[in-house]
Amino acid sequence: MRDPRPIAAYAIGDRATVRRSFSDEDVRRFADLSGDFNELHVDDAASAGSRFGRRLVHGWLTASLITRLLGMELPGRGAIYMSQSVRFTAPVFIDDEVEATVEVAGVDLARKRLTLTTTCRRVADGAVVVSGEALVMVDV
Repeated sequence: MRDPRPIAAYAIGDRATVRRSFSDEDVRRFADLSGDFNELHVDDAASAGSRFGRRLVHGWLTASLITRLLGMELPGRGAIYMSQSVRFTAPVFIDDEVEATVEVAGVDLARKRLTLTTTCRRVADGAVVVSGEALVMVDV
């Protein structure tokens, strides 16, 4: 965990990464918190009959790894998360390991903002499961 550096200290290509898998308990806790009890996430029998054949981790639970990185690593504590585009491109299943990466794509010195590409991949096969772009204010 680190506090954001002054805006001039960031460079295009700076990156941070974290890995995590989501358990059955994680998915059920997220369902309780979000109110999203879609059968594809919480019902083994219903999801077995779906095109995916088994239960899925909520897309937003997977994408939460991005906010963890932005808030705690790059740029870090005290940064202001301003916007996020998100595209869910492939499923994540219970216990799949996911690697999330944020990478500085732009530095706006005058407005003290960073633009970052945001990506989550399944570790087992490298498939991109979430992609997007974030805008973060630093040096506030």
